[in-house]
Amino acid sequence: MRETGAKGRRKSAPTKGDLRERAILDAAEHQLGAAGPDSMTVEMIASAAGISRAAFYFYFASKNDVLAALVERTVSVLRADIDAADAVGPPPEALRRGVERTARMWREHGSVMRAAVELAPTVPAIGEQWRAAVAAIADITRRIAERAGLPADDSPIGARAITTTLTWMTERSFYETSRTSGSLEATAETLTHLWLTAIRGSGR
Repeated sequence: MRETGAKGRRKSAPTKGDLRERAILDAAEHQLGAAGPDSMTVEMIASAAGISRAAFYFYFASKNDVLAALVERTVSVLRADIDAADAVGPPPEALRRGVERTARMWREHGSVMRAAVELAPTVPAIGEQWRAAVAAIADITRRIAERAGLPADDSPIGARAITTTLTWMTERSFYETSRTSGSLEATAETLTHLWLTAIRGSGR
């Protein structure tokens, strides 16, 4: 039986097109991890998805188009995870949970996250998706920092400036750790310490 929404409306099942698009994105993520963004081709993605090249182009215009969609899918989950962390309790626990969930995304979808960082400067759609995700995460953490007592202003030591800087630092730290096959858990521990130190020691 299909689930029903709060008002009794049935959730529509994924269409055949939705399932095909999801299969293409799953195949693209697998090929991205195996070959990397430069070596991955449309033919590789289509073959892994079990479709023809012509069928691929029915859904996506190019390799970069499917990569942009894959980045969008991944960062949507990341943003939702960080947003959910904001509701777990006191600010220190919310920030700790947010860093942990970010580390998990880098562990489970590192190939997509690395591709987003590397392609953002040259592929406008990917750059837009990635910068929007970082901005959204910075905004969520700003709310957490303000709850912890950081100034709710736009000064250089206000919550917005501090969380924006720390968010980009977190992005770069996890990227370098993932790129070099380092310990994401150790990086998460370091980042958590820095985030907690910032919200405890930056109030006026």
